[in-house]
Amino acid sequence: MTIRVIRVQLKKIKMNKKTFAIFLVIANFFTQISFGQDKNASDYPIADSNQAASIFISNNTDPLIEWAVNELADDVKDITGKRPEIVKTNTFAQKGIYIGEAGNALFQTKTVSKELKDQWEKFSVKKDKDNLLIAGSDVRGTVYAVFEIAERLGVSPWKWWADVNPIKKENLILKLPQSGIISSPSVQYRGIFLNDEDWGLEPWAAKTFEPEVGNIGPKTYEKIFQLLLRLKANTIWPAMHPCTKGFFTVAGNKEMAQKYHIGIGSSHAEPMLRNNVDEWKPEIYGDYNYFTNSSKVNKYWQDRLDELKAANNQTIITLGMRGVHDSKMEGAKDVKESMVMVDKIIGVQREMLSKTFQKPLKDIPQAFVPYKEVLELYDNGLKVPDDVTLVWPDDNYGYIRRLSDEEEQKRSGGSGVYYHLSYWGRPHDYLWLSTVQPGLIWSEMMKAYENGAKKMWIVNVGDIKPGEYDMELFLDLAWDVNSIKSDGLNQYMKNWVAREFSPNMAEELSAVFEEYYRLAFLRKPEYMGWSQTEPTTQIKPSDFTEEESLERIKAYDNLIEKIGDLYSTIGVDTGPFVPDEREDAWFQLVVYPIEGAAYMNHKFLYWNLAALTTDLKQKENYLNLSANAFEKIKELTEYYNTKMSKGKWNGMMSMHPRNLPVFDSIKASAIPQETLVKPISKTIITIQGNKFVANRGVKNYKWGAINGFGYSNNAVTLFPFKHSYFKSEKPSVSYEFEVEKTGDYEIEVHFIPTHANKFDHEIGVQVDQNERKSFLINTKDRDNTWKQNVLRNSAIVKVPVSINTKGKHTVKIEVNQTGIVLDYMDIKSNL
Repeated sequence: MTIRVIRVQLKKIKMNKKTFAIFLVIANFFTQISFGQDKNASDYPIADSNQAASIFISNNTDPLIEWAVNELADDVKDITGKRPEIVKTNTFAQKGIYIGEAGNALFQTKTVSKELKDQWEKFSVKKDKDNLLIAGSDVRGTVYAVFEIAERLGVSPWKWWADVNPIKKENLILKLPQSGIISSPSVQYRGIFLNDEDWGLEPWAAKTFEPEVGNIGPKTYEKIFQLLLRLKANTIWPAMHPCTKGFFTVAGNKEMAQKYHIGIGSSHAEPMLRNNVDEWKPEIYGDYNYFTNSSKVNKYWQDRLDELKAANNQTIITLGMRGVHDSKMEGAKDVKESMVMVDKIIGVQREMLSKTFQKPLKDIPQAFVPYKEVLELYDNGLKVPDDVTLVWPDDNYGYIRRLSDEEEQKRSGGSGVYYHLSYWGRPHDYLWLSTVQPGLIWSEMMKAYENGAKKMWIVNVGDIKPGEYDMELFLDLAWDVNSIKSDGLNQYMKNWVAREFSPNMAEELSAVFEEYYRLAFLRKPEYMGWSQTEPTTQIKPSDFTEEESLERIKAYDNLIEKIGDLYSTIGVDTGPFVPDEREDAWFQLVVYPIEGAAYMNHKFLYWNLAALTTDLKQKENYLNLSANAFEKIKELTEYYNTKMSKGKWNGMMSMHPRNLPVFDSIKASAIPQETLVKPISKTIITIQGNKFVANRGVKNYKWGAINGFGYSNNAVTLFPFKHSYFKSEKPSVSYEFEVEKTGDYEIEVHFIPTHANKFDHEIGVQVDQNERKSFLINTKDRDNTWKQNVLRNSAIVKVPVSINTKGKHTVKIEVNQTGIVLDYMDIKSNL
């Protein structure tokens, strides 16, 4: 029975009077709770049964602030049925909510004017007698303040993008800390990269949302920019795949960015804000080769700068040169020749910028992204001007490849990060579901920030959907990097669930999501076929044993059952949980990702089990279960596109991005003839990283766990994250295990596959008083070990040891620097 059938049946059930009364009491209690409530809160009434508070803005309010104020008024109306009146004034003559830039005439007499003067996107929210003052240091800061209020009133930033419709309340009260709110961004430029949009965002925009343009156009970008402002972001790297028209070639796109004060940047493959895939026409310009065709390339770049000067958009210009798409620069014979040419190109580009905009170069935001082969150029000595921001990329799988060292942190241009929540490429895409573990995002971005990456954070979000949660987490950290501590990810998830659905299910649903991310950390749904791409290989049996396969199936079955149980409480007559208005949000944010991941695992794990059994009836049953799982994914995807939200998202969700083999149904004839290889040794003990019995810190560095990180969900590392080497005295953690038999064992230590600038992460492993053994655990140049590490999210060190005595034994692990993360340890034996 599906959860949707369960819901229909439950709606037919009539509650008895006692149950109904209890539900109403609880429901009334929770209507009084606003998002972010605090024991020391200061209440400000927004609306009651009679009226809504008036909102006052100055006569010369910026149009974007006025838009945000109207959005807030609409949000209040959606919740209470009463829309606040918006009044233009230059005095504080009446009681109400006053919103504006701190520098305008309305706020000149208030202390907030001095507090916010000359700040970047800072805002203040505080009570002033009977008034509520909402002020920003600039336009965007003021808009962020407005949406901070909306969110605290229970309005989700995803109200449009995930159909999280407001919950009706008669009384609406804003809860504030007694001292009010003062907030400003940790990172200056915060934004998203729309990428690999061929199976989601582009077909949805072209066929469903914006057919008049037949592509991603200004109507789509308007909705994206509105979302970014609600999430306190300010930068876009527009979509740029061959299916999409270049951002600047579509009438209205750049004007929409200007309307919403969104800065326009571009990816590592698009210098000078040029979408080469769409805009470079070989039949007109010739080869995209600076060695042989520099004059045409220069004119191509200059034309875009001239267009930008006339449009007056806010921009961050990417410098350098690669190939037309995601490929190395054409024409260079070797690394040295590439370095010399890129150095020359950057000089030419900067001269163009200076002459076009008639500004000092330090006042023109510029970025250099050392992605893939470009990082090799930088590491070999390529000089990037001091005022240019170095935007360090991850390895496409969430592990930041390099960060600024002590000298680089002194650069005036600072540094940033280009991060992935979605990726197309080798060893395998992950374009379908969003499964990057929150602890990984937190750990890598905190490490980046503590090592100077404070200028720009850009995250590749693919199609935006279904990556809502991870995208918001990333941008929340970019706004306030200290808002979540190492043990705070679970509470962050509970807050998110409470806002999106109900405080009543926050505990249970957050636990479901934690397990969803943990299971995918071991193996993403897209990797379950044990196939690869570039080149594409066919599916094959997994590395999971029969026992592990059955355990994994059970774990996913538990998740399906749990969300089914929670779902059955949604909107049952006037029950106290999430109302019917958020049913579509439930499907897209909860059901589709969790059930989709579960059935992808079912499809392959049951196929694997069929290969193991010699019982023909059991084999047939397993194959039927595998085939049924594929049909379930089809049904879920069909519902997502055609039924959910009345077809609003038709074309957004594909169950076979890039048509890779992993997404196909498995034919019965494809069952492997060979049985799966059974392990030579068996895990007899597993020790989680945070279960150490002793630890040693060095200097001010101490060992601590990161909640929601690793297969253990509590991976350990050294705090703080500011990079440091340890030479004479090394930090260590020690673990104990007990054996009942003597003989040969293997200690298998699982580390998170993080990177070091110099590929020199080194660990030492000592068992009892035996000789300490050293291991380098970094990978380089996208080799086969790196591929295996990112597919399993683990760098594994194996230490054979002979144990001659029964009882307790000790494993001590030392590290040579910060940034090394220990997940868990297996003790294996074939005894």
